[in-house]
Formats: sequence, C-alpha cells, structure tokens
Amino acid sequence: MKVIEIEGGSGPADALRIGERTDPRAGPGEIRIRVRAAGVNRPDLLQRIGAYPPPPGASDILGLEVAGEIDQIGEGVSRWSVGDRVCALLGGGGYAEYAVVDARHALPLPDDLDFVQAAALPETLFTVFANVFEGGRLSAGETLLIHGATSGIGVMAIQMAKAAGARVIATSRGAAKAKAALALGADVSLDATDGDLARGIADAGGADVILDMVGAAYAGLNLDALKPFGRWVVIATLTGGLSQVELGKVMMKQATLTGSTLRRRPADEKARLAAAVEARAWPWVVSGQVRPPIDATFPLDEAGPAHLRLEAGEHVGKIILTV
Repeated sequence: MKVIEIEGGSGPADALRIGERTDPRAGPGEIRIRVRAAGVNRPDLLQRIGAYPPPPGASDILGLEVAGEIDQIGEGVSRWSVGDRVCALLGGGGYAEYAVVDARHALPLPDDLDFVQAAALPETLFTVFANVFEGGRLSAGETLLIHGATSGIGVMAIQMAKAAGARVIATSRGAAKAKAALALGADVSLDATDGDLARGIADAGGADVILDMVGAAYAGLNLDALKPFGRWVVIATLTGGLSQVELGKVMMKQATLTGSTLRRRPADEKARLAAAVEARAWPWVVSGQVRPPIDATFPLDEAGPAHLRLEAGEHVGKIILTV
C-alpha cells in the first residue's frame, strides 16, 4: 500500500514522501479500513519533527483519524461487516491506503455524511467531548470560552457547545477569523489582536469553562475570566507550558484546573470514550448539528503542502488528505 513516510529533515517539503508498506492485516478485535480520507492535525506536525513520537505499539505512520469502508474483519469482531462506512480514531497510521484499528474505536457514518467530512470528526470530536464535557463538565446554560476558535478543535467545540445548549465566547487572531467564528455559531467573537482581550471577555460575562490551547501567555487572563466554580481545561501549550498563577484567586473562585491528552490513553479507555461519544454526542452528527467546516483538501501525495497550510495558521476548520 502507499503511505506517507518521514524521510529526514523537519520541513514538510523535504520530510514527507510517498512510500510503500506491506498491507496490514486485522488481528483479533480489529478491523481494517480502506482509507478514503484522513485528517491532518497538529500532533502530526510535532511527530514529523520528532517532538511527539507514537505511543508503544502504535504505527509510526502519521495520521490519527480516518474515514472509509471496512474491508477486513478480525477474529472476535461482531458489530461490523465488510463494506460498512466508518470513521475511526487511531494511535497512528492514517496517512495510508489501509489502516488497522481496534474495532471499538470506530463509529458508523450517517448516509448523508461523506468521507471528507467524516475524517474531520474523530480526533477533534473525541478531544472536545473528553475535555469540555467530561473534564470541564459543561452544561446547558453555561458559558464556554474557546481560545483558537477557528482551529479544527475550536470549530468542533463551538458546534458541540451550541448543540448542548451552552453559550460560546470565541477568541481568534484577526478580524476575518473572528467573523468566521461568529458565523459558526459563537455568541461573542473577539479578535485577540485588537484591543483589550481580557476586558472583552469580562464584558461578555466571563466563563464557566475555558478550553485553552494557548498555554502560558493566557494563564493570568484565564484565571481572571473564570466565574466562581469555573473549570479551566488545558489541551495544548502553544505559547509554552510554564506560567505563574495566583493561587489565592484559585481558592477564592473555587476553580478547577485540569487537562488531558488523547493519543496515549489505553485502548480500553478509548473504547469507553468512543461509547460515550456515540451515546451523547454522535446524535448531533447524525442530525447535522455538528458538521465541522473543511478548510482544504489535498491528495495523499501532497501531505507536505497540507502540513504547510496547517503550519501557516490561516485555516478555518479542518485540513483533509484524500486517498
């Protein structure tokens, strides 16, 4: 099968090349997917430069989410059949013509959902659900503050929060992105490059839950933005992971600071999460309430330009490889 290989260097133009691997086979409890589309995510960029190695036992091929048809069933799998249309969360291996995955980590596609849209779902939907709804305990009527609101994670968080009956304050860099976040459903959308961001959040009423992908640079701002009993959830540290916070404010607000990663969770935990997503969030996908915008698509052999698009930071929504 054709795959994308990392062949030295750190820039996408010189590091990503088409290669060939032996077709994988579905083992016990696994399914093999004929990949039609694969999502491109920031962890892929980190893995490419050697900063985010795959967990033990995972494929060294890039790619954490795919959509396609099942073409092989492993021993002990009873839910799925050959030909079923699915999307799946992977520990790696998505940038390829075939991917093998734990059968419990796949979800069935609605008839009206194409493979490109479906490939935009697993990594972001699972991440938002685990962090905003489980870790952050967001409820209807509460306010979610999303930093980086036009990223793949951000647009998913806007749609899922609105589907759950929450209010959304979005922050992003530039007037065009702020406008895009508003069009996606944010109740308040702030340009982080224009004016006093902390004041804008305060004027919007503050937040019960914060989804933070920025890290150190926004630590003080986030603590100030939290309402009493607020939950601040960290899922990335793009401006660094070391910061100082006023512990007195944490105590006075009875605030919770938490965070998580997804890729290194054990298979059983991912299976639990997949079941929870299917029960509580997948109905929003089936109904059409959650359909993340696609910023751009690239054929598999143009994975390098796809990485460049993501690195540039001008995208709104997901970037997808088609296979």
